[in-house]
Amino acid sequence: MAAPVRIVFLGGLGEIGRNCMVLEQDGALLMIDCGLMFPDADMHGIDLVLPDFTWLIENGDRIVGCVATHGHEDHVGALQYLLRELSFPVYGSPVTLGLARNRIEEAGLMDRTSLVPVADGERVGIGPFDVEFLPVTHSVPHAHAIIVHTPQGVIVHSGDFKLDLTPVDGRRTDLARLGELASTVGIRLLMCDSTNAEEHGHAPSERSVGAVLHNLFHQHRDRRIITASFASHIHRVQQVIEVAIENGRKIALMGRSMQNNVRLAIELGLLDVPASSFIAVEQIGDHAPREVCVISTGSQGEPMSALSLLARGESRWIKVGPDDTVILSSHAIPGNEGNVNRVIDGLVRAGARVVHSGTADVHATGHAQADELKTYHSICGPEFFVPIHGEYRHMKAHADLAVEMGADPGHVLIAADGDVLELSDGGLALVDKVPAHYLFVDGIVGDVGQGVLRDRRALAEEGVVVVVAAVDIESRSVLTGPEIITRGWVYAPEADDLLDEAEDTISRALVAALDDGVTDVDSLEREVRRAAGRFVSDRTKRRPMIVPVVMAT
Repeated sequence: MAAPVRIVFLGGLGEIGRNCMVLEQDGALLMIDCGLMFPDADMHGIDLVLPDFTWLIENGDRIVGCVATHGHEDHVGALQYLLRELSFPVYGSPVTLGLARNRIEEAGLMDRTSLVPVADGERVGIGPFDVEFLPVTHSVPHAHAIIVHTPQGVIVHSGDFKLDLTPVDGRRTDLARLGELASTVGIRLLMCDSTNAEEHGHAPSERSVGAVLHNLFHQHRDRRIITASFASHIHRVQQVIEVAIENGRKIALMGRSMQNNVRLAIELGLLDVPASSFIAVEQIGDHAPREVCVISTGSQGEPMSALSLLARGESRWIKVGPDDTVILSSHAIPGNEGNVNRVIDGLVRAGARVVHSGTADVHATGHAQADELKTYHSICGPEFFVPIHGEYRHMKAHADLAVEMGADPGHVLIAADGDVLELSDGGLALVDKVPAHYLFVDGIVGDVGQGVLRDRRALAEEGVVVVVAAVDIESRSVLTGPEIITRGWVYAPEADDLLDEAEDTISRALVAALDDGVTDVDSLEREVRRAAGRFVSDRTKRRPMIVPVVMAT
């Protein structure tokens, strides 16, 4: 009878981002990814959303390491926060570790970890875990699927991937190794990326974007060209650089992450660009528009990114105008559509021509679509399947695909954040739950909870009403007030009569409470809140936050 293996999901199920899970074997814990998520529009003032680290911190002495599938922020961006609490090594390709290192160094936490590079196909012992790194194609170079050889058989974690047969660097997803495992020892459990499970067909090759870029550069040959993409999408950046050089343009990099990542790619030999092809961003004005290509960050409309500053006319280096063509070589992350649309609108208002994925094929997804997922399942033929990485509808669509490809419906399990699954001789089952709430970052990690967010939503949607009064407890009389101060409920200078009526109503309620023998401040504030809330609701049908302040003498 083989020892069971547990899988603990801390993020990435039912959402885009925050990818983090843990394998438990022989008492040891191995993390797979530790990513962050960008906030929804109703998370007012929140910078980032992290996995709930409670369970990890409680079991920190059992963590033997973290394997990173690739270098995107939604898979490694939370490491810099967890390393403040714990210390453990991180394993991944040199590119993955290079991208993660930037953030960890900025946080001053390199002494809390060791970064262990692995090669394609390498098999590494990490504590009791036998881990194999399988090369896959994704929108960031040198991504991996994770294969763990356990007492309960082979567990495959697909990572983010696509089946691009003509990738820019020639590095394809190693389907042959998956087939070898499936036909020999067998794959006991597959956990697979679900992001594009609803999209029919195959994802286009990254090389197809290069052809589109070539045509765009030709069509706009007399104009300055500004491109924006994810800074980690080195293959996209490589294709932009190749087309720019081919058209006799100098290249200026704008945005710190773009500059850092291009420098990293050159150091690792992923980019081969003559130094003479680059110019500093402050030298752009020294060249004619047709001689320049700017590669910028900010394709997701991040408020302080280089492209957003351009769109608002606040860039120190470039003034966008009628001589500019801006190519957004990306697709908006779900939830970011509004930010991206505002940037596009600002650029068009400034006179630029804007090309985006809605008007030209300037982006190719890095995630496998339905037919690719079917191919993956037909090769792996797993005994058990758990869809991961996606919103619930994506995971449900992926589960249906697995059944369509012959999976036993009873062996397909849709899990949720916080679920603990156990793989044993008897099969795969849900056995426990751990905390997996959102951990919000607003300045200092973890200082914002659901209660604060609820208050922020109320303030944003309905405003605030502050009622201030002073009372004499001994004489049971109102000394001053009540005075109403409001923001976002009504505009005070235009609502004198309404405010006077509200103050009279609250004053009567306060006097009545004092006459009834209510003398403690908390009870008086409750009466003020109740009277103010009833008046506001009856007269305006609104529900602002009511803040009573009663001072007793």
